[in-house]
Amino acid sequence: MEFVNKLYQELEEQLNFINLETDDPLKEAELSTQVIVNSLKQLKQHVLKRKFRYQSEEIKFFKTVKPKFLSKLIFQISVYNIHSRMPKGGEKIARKYLHHELQNLRRYFDNNLDFYKYYRTGSNYLDHKYFVRGKHDIRLTLDTFYFETDPLFSTSHDYKVAKIIANDLLQVYLEDTISSLERKENSMPMQDFPKIKLTWTEQKTALIELLYALHTRAVFDNGKADIKDIASYFENIFNIDLGDYYRAFMEIRLRKTGRTKFIDAIRESLIKRMDEAEEK
Repeated sequence: MEFVNKLYQELEEQLNFINLETDDPLKEAELSTQVIVNSLKQLKQHVLKRKFRYQSEEIKFFKTVKPKFLSKLIFQISVYNIHSRMPKGGEKIARKYLHHELQNLRRYFDNNLDFYKYYRTGSNYLDHKYFVRGKHDIRLTLDTFYFETDPLFSTSHDYKVAKIIANDLLQVYLEDTISSLERKENSMPMQDFPKIKLTWTEQKTALIELLYALHTRAVFDNGKADIKDIASYFENIFNIDLGDYYRAFMEIRLRKTGRTKFIDAIRESLIKRMDEAEEK
């Protein structure tokens, strides 16, 4: 389990880094998928090299361990597909499309209600069939693609568990995205912005770093401005969705080097410009 825990921790760190450094959701999903697939390959090699001493160990792996990794892959692929199929036409059309995706999640829930209840209630009386290799039973709502998977690294229902976890993540993601679109749609008419629209083209984390620096320096309304208000204003005026900037700031704080990477970079750029102006 030490190897598995370390592998999962490394995967989480890689995904957090990609999330921080990538603003495009399609690119983020693409990069994330690559590292998750690599982790799953390592996990598979580890499992195939060793034997489970007891059936309970095998059940625990396929019921709780593998789905943690696999759910991340399902989630990222779902996000990629959602954004790649997103219709053009503004916030209203986008919200309608995302609500339809939420309905698809509920449909999957309805179609797999019995297993949802089994898993959510912590039941285990069918674990010996659901999470032991080679114990598939077609009468237990078996997905057809199971027969195309590697029988040495799959059970009849480990994918369903991963799908449940991924759907939970996807529901939160969709609801947050919809809420962000609604805030953007509702706040735009309320504020009188310049006719010229500027779009922030640096990385999203760069603006978040600047946002917290300005808030800490108390430069708005004599320090009375709330971080939420500043973030909302920045999102509108710079045409960007900062997403979960609280979480992003926590990740910035945990950087091993260069915690103020963007602020340091603009300081150097400004000094260089001043030096060049003096030389002229």
